[in-house]
Amino acid sequence: MLKNIVVALDASEIADRVIETLQDLVLAKDSKVILCHVFPPPESEMELPADRPHPDSPALSSLQVEKQLQIYQTQLPVESEIELVSGDPAEEIIRLANIHKADLIVIGSRGLTGMNRIVQGSVSSQVVEEGPCSVLVVKVK
Repeated sequence: MLKNIVVALDASEIADRVIETLQDLVLAKDSKVILCHVFPPPESEMELPADRPHPDSPALSSLQVEKQLQIYQTQLPVESEIELVSGDPAEEIIRLANIHKADLIVIGSRGLTGMNRIVQGSVSSQVVEEGPCSVLVVKVK
């Protein structure tokens, strides 16, 4: 039985697809969903090249992400909570799964292949490999 489910969401269009897939699962009334988002660690901002555009300030994006996760919460038929953390995405997702004693992790996949996958890495692959429970990987259609 799926009692605790960690759902890893980023700020991309994949998040909507992950939530749709989660809604398709038949969950027990006493199930709990932990919606999580992992922000890059602050020190990574210092490594950004000065001649390239930078993402919006982390404080602003943190509020935006939290609001979006709250919207997702209203769409869920079971109890849920939000976890906003910072660090390496795969490591933090696995850490949260351990803390919450997850029975399932639901995560999206950007579908990187070839050199992009080698250079950028695959969070979903690392979570599947190292996660403490089953992992449902939602692919973009």
